[in-house]
Amino acid sequence: MTAISVDIARAVSLSGISRSGLYKLFKAGKITPRKNGKRTLVLVSELQSYVESLPKAEG
Repeated sequence: MTAISVDIARAVSLSGISRSGLYKLFKAGKITPRKNGKRTLVLVSELQSYVESLPKAEG
């Protein structure tokens, strides 16, 4: 089964976005963190959608 949510450390690993960068995205409302007790989770689908929405690199 594929994970539908991941913790912050895994979200950083999957996306390449830094931990502080994720928290900036949370504050800006671009990604919504979820809470399960003390754990902060990120939906993989939301993380993927955000990364896919970034402009393509020129090169």
